[in-house]
Amino acid sequence: MAAAGALPAAAARLGSAVAAAPEARLESVRALAGLFREAQLREMAEESVFRDLLNILMSTSSEIEQAYKDSCEMVDLDTCLLLIAECFRCLRNACVECAKNQHVMRNLGLISTSVHLIKLLHGIQIKEELLLTALRCSLQFLGNIAAGNGDSQNSIWKCAFPDLFLTCLTYSDEKIVAYCCMVLFTCLNAEKVRELLDPRNLTVALHVLKVYKQQLESEWSVTLLELIMAKVSEKNPVTSEEMNAFMRHADFLAGCFQEKCEAVLKLTSAADAEDEEALVTIRLLDVLCEMTSNNGQLEHLQALPGLLETAIDTLRLTHLAGKQAVNIFTATHAMTGQEEISHPAVGFKSHLIRLIGNLCYKNKENQDKVYELDGIPLILDNCSIDDNNPFVNQWAVYAIRNLTEQNERNQELIAQMEEKGLADNSALESMGLEIEKGDDKLILRSVRKKPS
Repeated sequence: MAAAGALPAAAARLGSAVAAAPEARLESVRALAGLFREAQLREMAEESVFRDLLNILMSTSSEIEQAYKDSCEMVDLDTCLLLIAECFRCLRNACVECAKNQHVMRNLGLISTSVHLIKLLHGIQIKEELLLTALRCSLQFLGNIAAGNGDSQNSIWKCAFPDLFLTCLTYSDEKIVAYCCMVLFTCLNAEKVRELLDPRNLTVALHVLKVYKQQLESEWSVTLLELIMAKVSEKNPVTSEEMNAFMRHADFLAGCFQEKCEAVLKLTSAADAEDEEALVTIRLLDVLCEMTSNNGQLEHLQALPGLLETAIDTLRLTHLAGKQAVNIFTATHAMTGQEEISHPAVGFKSHLIRLIGNLCYKNKENQDKVYELDGIPLILDNCSIDDNNPFVNQWAVYAIRNLTEQNERNQELIAQMEEKGLADNSALESMGLEIEKGDDKLILRSVRKKPS
């Protein structure tokens, strides 16, 4: 551990260097950043240290602003960026598990100063490594000052949401995006979740999902999809503004699912049971099921090109994977252990059938599309009781009824399958359906319930 006497000496050098040349300030800040790796020295830090760091950040910020305002060349830009990065490293280190320092920094205004600096650095519009490092360190500082500190989280949210998040989430630098996500999720609570999912702010959530789609940084996407899922499945009436917002983003969510759906096949391996990309695919399917269960959003989603085809193809792939080897997609009638019950892919095929059924609800074009893609035999082959897919029989009943409603061709196909022994009559009966012969024609119809 560093000697306790080193901190006062380093703090004194920092105080003397505040008005000195950038190189001198840089050296004194760097020394302090190293000392603040020690928990005991963090607790010993005086408020004056953080006030000096604030003054350095503010003066450096002013130098950069003035230079760009006057359109003059700034010879020391590199040194300024190094100094900003080192100040944020120092502040970042001083915040680690130290509520005292978090409180002092927040009261001094370091959060608002940091947000201002991030916006300023973004405006420089250069992509050199020094600038990126300064941005990364600033976001790490915000993440650390927010950790476990509700007051700091509220302060960051007030200063940064949504503009700062929108700015940083669009960066091509993966670390900046990841640190921005860290800050966002550290600050979230129930009240902020409602604000995040407000139609005016939903773009922030969708940017996180775009990160998943482009860079496979899916750790945050799972959580966001959970939030979106909670919103779209709310029992409360959805306002027209909220409905329009979700419909605008439905194409994107469906596109994510279509592009990444095959990732779920990784779950055939027990070693990949927690694969992030596969988990996001599962949650995307859940969201799409909920969205297609809402009459206000159903028609739009029914018309999306490729979504129905993707659902059928994915059902076929998972069904085939379950037949080729014993895995989570294999139909089973007796659980062998708790591990299988808690597997993230439990119910995945049920939800695929649910989505197919929703997309075919009173939609002749989609009914016919399922016929052309041989989706009806596939659904019938997945209608038996399966402990890995709870309620699969009920969702198959629902899907078949939606597929056959006012669609004679689909009715005839199922009837012919039953006659040829390709469809299990007992399965049809369990669905409340039966085959009736008349006028040289096979008809699929609902079974009338007998009075008890």
